[in-house]
Amino acid sequence: MSSNTPFPQPHPAMWLIWLLLFVGLPMAVAGWESRPYAGNGLHSGTMDANKAPRRDRPVLPPPTVEPVEIFTLDANQARDLNAKIPFSADPNPAALPFIFRGSAIDLARATDCLAAAQFYEAGDDAKGEQAVAQVVLNRVRHPAFPKTVCGVVFQGQERATGCQFTFTCDGALARTPSTAAWERAREIAQAALAGKVFQPIGYATHYHTNWVVPYWSGSLDKITAVGTHLFFRWRGWWGTPPAFRRGDEGREPLIAKIARFSPAHLGGALPLPGRLTPVGDSAEAIVAQARQAIGLDLIGKSIAGVRLIALADARSFLVELPRGSRPDSWPMSAQTFCAGRPQCRIMGWVGSDAPKQLPLSLDNLMSMRFSYIHDVQNGLQRALWNCTATPRSNKSECMRDRLPVVMPPTATQLPQLSGVRRKERFETVKITPPPISTKSERGPASETTIATHPLPSGS
Repeated sequence: MSSNTPFPQPHPAMWLIWLLLFVGLPMAVAGWESRPYAGNGLHSGTMDANKAPRRDRPVLPPPTVEPVEIFTLDANQARDLNAKIPFSADPNPAALPFIFRGSAIDLARATDCLAAAQFYEAGDDAKGEQAVAQVVLNRVRHPAFPKTVCGVVFQGQERATGCQFTFTCDGALARTPSTAAWERAREIAQAALAGKVFQPIGYATHYHTNWVVPYWSGSLDKITAVGTHLFFRWRGWWGTPPAFRRGDEGREPLIAKIARFSPAHLGGALPLPGRLTPVGDSAEAIVAQARQAIGLDLIGKSIAGVRLIALADARSFLVELPRGSRPDSWPMSAQTFCAGRPQCRIMGWVGSDAPKQLPLSLDNLMSMRFSYIHDVQNGLQRALWNCTATPRSNKSECMRDRLPVVMPPTATQLPQLSGVRRKERFETVKITPPPISTKSERGPASETTIATHPLPSGS
């Protein structure tokens, strides 16, 4: 064809066809996708319930989390009443993955708080521990609860009764988990904090065993059972997926109650931040040095004359200090283990006092000879000695004395149970067992009775 030949003009009908293809069709598709759906609001049963159309957020604040009270019933009566409370017919979507986004030290503290809740609430039972972990993380996401893992687990720990997870205030922590059980609990906690979801319980925030009946069991939606344990969520908007959308978590607090088997929580025994005196190198200078790769393969081996006992995490080292070494030389180990690490902790023992395994016992903590810590971001650098074994002229360099904690005598008699454990501690309270109601509030009691009852967990 010649270059002078004019390009043929399209027929006017073709313009209409092109207009329909590029404008009309997309508009039609958009209209179809935005149409209202019948039934429960899901896309013909194919859309995930987490993406269902959101209800309007209520004007009222989140529900109040009250201490636990239960009906005065024996186990068989409780089972009968629990069986009569129907399971909710509403969808029970799996919770979205929970990805912990805090610092390394916050992750270490959150892991051990979550592992403690799992072990003491569920025993050494993997399925029960996963269920407990999911309830805790659901609470972290909900505005009715504290915004940290440790805050949720130890909420109300200062009260003799009324703590949300009763192992935190009933003396159960006097029992030390075995090394194998503790490591399994930590592995489950690490997986949950990295996004593993225990689907069966959905967005449950409450649970109890089927041989007790808490007052709230008739006002919350019973959504599923795992073994002998029943799981519940709040009714209305506060129990729907949009209510579980809180943003970043806060800084995880130190929990002294688990410090003896959680090195991540040992910081609670340290005094206020201050500068390090016996070593010339500042924390910044140590961090600027070349970082040495110290992994699990070096446990039991000597590094610059110091034997590595265990790694609590990537920045916490348990070591055996050289026999006969001068106490003033112990901070020099920071130049080996902490080089290139913005956050670092060293815990040191001498000779036969060195712990043989984790978790640490109270005797291990009391015999620890030396501790070093630095956190460049917070301007912290401190070396401390056990002044009972190694006197120091400067008393600010001394560790705090660790006195054994006297626990209630019943703590040593608590049974090992699989699943969420049954509480064997009793207290006397004034309650009246009204009939189970599906309403969210109880009416006033017509009379008062004195009753003795066990406390359930996970309320």
